[in-house]
Amino acid sequence: MRHSLKLLALALTLPAAAAFASDSAPSAETQAKIRDLLTGQGYEVRKIESEDGQYEAYAVKDGKKYEVYLNGKLEVVKVKEDD
Repeated sequence: MRHSLKLLALALTLPAAAAFASDSAPSAETQAKIRDLLTGQGYEVRKIESEDGQYEAYAVKDGKKYEVYLNGKLEVVKVKEDD
């Protein structure tokens, strides 16, 4: 019975841990690569997040705010002007 309770507790905590890990800040190395890429394109990167399997960078270019979306290969897939 005690063994079953431990397994049940583990089973209940795993989905929560996975959800937490999926929407978080990318590693320092990944953030540096994204900053280098976008800086080379003229953006000033303010913040980088990981969401739904892709990266979202908040940046400024020519005085306008943008949300830049990148896939797992760090390729820009969408650029949206932020309000």
